[in-house]
Order: sequence, then C-alpha cells, then structure tokens
Amino acid sequence: MAHSTSTDRAAPPSFAGPADLWAAWVQTQQRQTGLLGGASKAPSVPFEPERLLTLQQRYLDEFRQLWSSLLQADEGDAVPALEADRRFSHGAWGENRVSRYTAALYLLGARALFDLADSVQTDEPTRQKLRFAVQQWVDAAAPSNFLALNPEALAKAVQTQGESLRAGVDNWLRDLKQGRLTQTDESVFEVGRNVATTAGEVIFENALFQLIEYAPLTGRVHARPLLFVPPSINKYYILDLQPDNSLVRFAVEQGHRTFVVSWRNPDAGMGHLTWDDYVQDGVIRAMSVVRDVAAQHSEGSINTLGFCVGGTLLANALAVLQARGESFAHSVTLLTTMLDFSDTGILGVYVDEASVALREATLGQGGLMTGRELASAFSSLRPNDLVWNYVVGNYLKGETPPPFDLLYWNADSTNLPGPLFAWYLRNTYLENKMRQPGALTVAATPLNLQALKLPAYVYASREDHIVPWKTAYETTQILGGPMRFVLGASGHIAGVINPAKRNKRSHWTSPAGQRKLLSKAQDWLDAASEQPGSWWTDWAKWLAKQAGPEIAAPKKPGNARYKGIEPAPGRYVKARA
Repeated sequence: MAHSTSTDRAAPPSFAGPADLWAAWVQTQQRQTGLLGGASKAPSVPFEPERLLTLQQRYLDEFRQLWSSLLQADEGDAVPALEADRRFSHGAWGENRVSRYTAALYLLGARALFDLADSVQTDEPTRQKLRFAVQQWVDAAAPSNFLALNPEALAKAVQTQGESLRAGVDNWLRDLKQGRLTQTDESVFEVGRNVATTAGEVIFENALFQLIEYAPLTGRVHARPLLFVPPSINKYYILDLQPDNSLVRFAVEQGHRTFVVSWRNPDAGMGHLTWDDYVQDGVIRAMSVVRDVAAQHSEGSINTLGFCVGGTLLANALAVLQARGESFAHSVTLLTTMLDFSDTGILGVYVDEASVALREATLGQGGLMTGRELASAFSSLRPNDLVWNYVVGNYLKGETPPPFDLLYWNADSTNLPGPLFAWYLRNTYLENKMRQPGALTVAATPLNLQALKLPAYVYASREDHIVPWKTAYETTQILGGPMRFVLGASGHIAGVINPAKRNKRSHWTSPAGQRKLLSKAQDWLDAASEQPGSWWTDWAKWLAKQAGPEIAAPKKPGNARYKGIEPAPGRYVKARA
C-alpha cells in the first residue's frame, strides 16, 4: 500500500528549473573544457521567450509530479522512466527512494537540457554542436557513473566482500597503462588465428599497402576479378571478421576471384603522405596489379568495391583513371560512402574553419593523426554505449567485458598521415568540393566524378550516424552510369556486416519496374519495397551480372610477375598503432 502523506510532506524542494540547469552546464563547460569560450560569465544565449517559459513550466510540473510519486510509492515499486533506461533498469535502483529519486531527477534534468539546446535560436550546425556538447556532459554526469550513487555497484561490492572493487582497480590500472578503455575481452582474439582467417596470399606490397588474393572456394570462378578497398582509417578485417560474418568469404563463396587492400598502419616515417599518394600509389596501384593478374581471362577489366572512406578513395581513383583514358574498372560497389558532404551527420560537430585551420597548421605539413585520438572522437559519438557503459562495468563492478569480434576490431586502431587528414577535412567535410567537377585536382588530374559512367551498386544503412543514408543517396545523383541503390537496416557497421545466412534485419530496394532513381532520397524511400533479410543476397545477384563468364579456378595465387609473399592476413594488418 502506498504511504499516505500530508500536503506539507509532499511539497517538493525549491528548484528554479531549466534556466538554472542551463547556466550550471555552461559554466561547467567553461571551467573544464573551454567548449563555449573563456568568458567568466555564461554567454547570452538567444531563446524564444514563449518557448523558454513553456519549457520552464513543464519542467516544474513534472518535477512536482516526480516528487509526489516517489514519496507515495512503496519500496521496490516499478518506475517506468527508469526501467526504460538500461543504466537504471536493474532492480537495485528501485529498492530505495534515494536511488529512485536521484536517477529520476537526473533523467528529468537531462531532458530539460536537451530541450533547451534544441530551442536555441541559431543556425542548425551550431545547434547540433550545442546538442553534442550537452550529450557529453549529460552522459558523464549520470549517477550510474559514480560508485557512491550506483546501488547496483555498491550491492555487488558487499556481495563479493570488496572483490569487485579490487578487480575494478586492476581493470583501471590496466587501461591506464594501455592508454584506452577495454571494450571486449581482447585475449580471446588474434588476427590470423580467429579473425581475418579467410585463406589467401599476399601477392604484392609497397610502402602503403599489401594486396591479398584469396584462395578460391569453388571449382570455377568468374572471369572478372573483384577488388575490395577498405577505409584506411581502420583495419581491413572488418570485412573478414570470422567465417560466418565475413563479406570477403561470402564473395569468394559466390565464385569471385577476390582481392583486398590491407593498408599499412602509418608510423612516423609515413607522416608526409597525402590524399594523392593514397589514390595513386594505393588504390590505382592495387587496381593495376589485379588487372594484370587476371588479364588473361578478364579482358583487362575488374569489379571494385569501396567501404566508407575506402569508397571515397576508390571513386577518386576511378575518376582519375577515366580522365587519363586508362579506365579498366567494369563496375563499382560503394558501401556507406560519401561523395557529397552537404550533410555529414554527427561528425560535422568536429569540423569548422577554426578546427580545420588548426589541423592544417599542426599536421598539414607532416605528422600523424593518432589512432588513439581518432578512436576517442568516434567513441564520443555514442558515449553511453562506447564509454560509460564500460566505465561502470569494468571499474565500478570489476567485470570483464564479454568477447566480441567487432569491438576487438574497433579497438585495433590506426593512425592517419597528417597531410591526408587535413586535406580531407578541408575539401570534403568543410567545403564539399569533391562533387563539383574540376574543383579539385587529385594525383595531378582534375577530378570529375560525374564523368564516371560504369555500373554502380550504392548501399547505405538507415541508422548510420557516420554516413547519413540520405547523404549516401546523393551518390546516385553524382555518378552517371546505371545505378542500383539499396538501403539496409541498422547502422554504419552492423548494417554492412549482416550475413546472408543469419537472415536478420531487412533492406529496401527500388520498386520493380523503376528504371531511374528519384532525385530525392525520401521520395525514393516512400516508394521503395522492404525485403526481409540481408542485402548481401541482392548484391550477389547484381554482381554476378557484372562478373563475366565462369572459368576454371586458378590453382595458385598471382601470376609469374606477382608471386606469393606471405600467407594472409599478412604483416601490415598486425601492426598496432
């Protein structure tokens, strides 16, 4: 039975509301990070007066309701707002009024701050940066992140007689020594042993990459080979994690003679390399080797696939070859790739004229953008999932995170050459020049992506926070050849790595009979047909039509000129940042 309380007992403590929360947040950011400037007093932020008054009144009403409901509830009564948030869903949070009140008040304040950020009268990029900053502060301030306020962690400390706290300190010291947060049990995995295990041979290498050719798994293969170009910002084996979720192995199983670029993890001696180097000495060189190896049966043409930034590099390489009259790619597949940068999603919060100029001044002439800094930036996009979840589990509870191949790959970070990084930020994210014919010169060649007329398969993920799907769709309005666009469920990685055998999620395709893609992404989606399962099967059918006749599978990798150097996955992928 609920406790009966008098009106006086039910009266909530005095609290002014969102305006005070906002002022406290701004002042904290100024003191700790300088995020909003170095002024000693909070800057004047323009709010619509009526909107601010509405938010203030709603906050106060909900605060009174919260106070009253928590006073009247029995110990252990469910609190829907807490159960809906996994940070507070454990029963320990509902076992006493202090924990329930602390968590519920935090959630109420967090929502008020987000509402205020959305209500600031400013341009959308500034509002997005403001909301991002609020997200970092709000997620860090959650009571679940502090041992004294986390009843679940405290209960575990009592149950284990302090053993969980000892283990938590050990975990913290280990992470402090390695310089990063542990997100999975890394001792379970080893590159070449149980990740990146598809059999193959390195047949070429230079200072930038190794080229792997995979052993056929079918008696006959398509005459036209397939080259994968992964992003240089990560290790290639996201495409070859384990046999049951390897896109590389899937391609080999479909009878494609498959090659993959394995980028070298840059060290200080590579800090001078540029975007042009990665296009000319990286992608174009890899394409040339693949063409030469398979020329006897493929008539000198190859199929290509680029993932994320690898797709951007690949499209640049294809356009450069086209302008030189050396085009020998028959088709291109682009997975979660941006060629248009008008909407860069949440990553746009890191890019403005001042930040790009700073990178140019510090890295533009040489140096490395470290893997640690890149990893921290990407983790900040989802701080609850990729940071605070592990702070609580590893340190407050003394737990070891479970083994997960994707998170092992995520922790295997790579550096980037500073000149490449600075050029990329300025010309794509900041100035969006890549889609403009002739606006950029790449590898001493004016860049014109519109001149590419080869068949293209363009894939995007609907919940992608790194490459928004509508931005990826713009590729269909840039390239000039026959086009197929497919939209998959889930995000940047999970949407792409969605094995056909598991039959999970769904994907959307153009309606039957539609010959030309619509100009607007949302119009396309409104007319699209949802299909069950992975997009891999759709891509396999499309690629088979581009791959030429079947021939006997080669008995050994490479050819007389390009012979095996070492077994896959090779040396380069094993070098850690």
